[in-house]
Amino acid sequence: MDLLRALRLDQTKITPSISFVGSGGKTAALFQLARQLPKHKPILVTATSHLGIWQASLADQHIIANTIEDIKLPEQGIILLTGEIENDRTKPIDPLLRDWLRAKSQEMGIPLLIEADGSRQKPLKAPATHEPPIPDFSDIVVHVTGLSGLGKSLLEEHVHRAEIFSQLSGLALGNPVTPQAITNVLTHLQGGLKNIPPHARRIALLNQADTPELESLGGSMAQNLLGHFDSVLVGSLQREIFHTFEHTAGIVLAAGKSSRYGQPKQLLEWKGKSFVRHVAETALQAGLEPVVIVTGFHHAEIESHLADLPVTIVHNLEYELGQSTSIKAGIAALPPNIGAALFLLADQPQIPVEVIRALTEAHTHELQAILAPLVLEERRANPVLFDRAAFPDIMQLTGDIGGRAIFDKHKVSYLPWHDDILIFDVDKPEDYERLKHLESGK
Repeated sequence: MDLLRALRLDQTKITPSISFVGSGGKTAALFQLARQLPKHKPILVTATSHLGIWQASLADQHIIANTIEDIKLPEQGIILLTGEIENDRTKPIDPLLRDWLRAKSQEMGIPLLIEADGSRQKPLKAPATHEPPIPDFSDIVVHVTGLSGLGKSLLEEHVHRAEIFSQLSGLALGNPVTPQAITNVLTHLQGGLKNIPPHARRIALLNQADTPELESLGGSMAQNLLGHFDSVLVGSLQREIFHTFEHTAGIVLAAGKSSRYGQPKQLLEWKGKSFVRHVAETALQAGLEPVVIVTGFHHAEIESHLADLPVTIVHNLEYELGQSTSIKAGIAALPPNIGAALFLLADQPQIPVEVIRALTEAHTHELQAILAPLVLEERRANPVLFDRAAFPDIMQLTGDIGGRAIFDKHKVSYLPWHDDILIFDVDKPEDYERLKHLESGK
């Protein structure tokens, strides 16, 4: 997955202003993204910090602008606009011209890419008092960090502003840089979160994950960073491969009347707990966040089985109008930074944590629109994951239909799974008896 896709910029219809800050490849990231954007219009690049004159060669054209009259935009290409050159470095563009570029990019319907930090070519840094100069109109802020700094001594040789990095991270100067130290700096209000406009989407890009070990470390760090960033990208600008980590919600559909069964299946007992509690606990153990339980029929009793769990309960008053109302109620309850939602059925308490984790991990690699397990190489099973790109179509569902109704509008991808327990559900009392006799390991 390339950077354009990992940042989800291939899905957006807006023309954002994107500021790049941090260290360990932000200039490379900015120009790599610029090369991946559509080429039928000019791509505007500027800087609120100094650039080395050699970096200007990464653009197709470099315009030194002091006034608006100095700016003659070509029809295509990557256009870098800066202030004057001094001591082999470009000066930042004048703020008035920067604001004009923002307005021009909006008028032309093209993104504006901004380098808003300096790091002296080192993989790690901490910001000084005056840094980073992020424009307040930035729609997205990408904080780049070089994982090649892991294990290096916390000295100015490897870390720009090593003393400030030490203060923010709690790691003594001279000690090897740890994943926790980097995480501490990235999540500090005077570190990775500094000067980000409140409305901007926050993205942490962990670059230089050029080995399987660094990829694994980056993935572990991403889970801690998601409490502070809307998404975390782990990968390599050199290899142009990234994984996107975002919050994946779990939506448990528990509103039905179970008319065919004759009593609420959500409240049937299995292994000492109700079905709905089993499913909620599985979602939590798998790391889904938030976990939303959509109730309807017998809602008060169902909620009583979940009272001590950290879940969000949504009572769907329109549950009798069909499953689509519960699906939409679940999606409507999600916060805006959710990357995907995984739907679980309250009559499948046997679904293992492992399949949920496998689906969410696979989704980080490609951001598939719809992803479902495939059992025995031919049967689609539950649970099914829907990317946020599918949410608008989900919200158009009506009647007693589920997510399958939008399968013709998005590519459906499949994850091969070895266990046919995924296709088992409880429709009749005899199914319940079979479930009770399943091996304890399933």
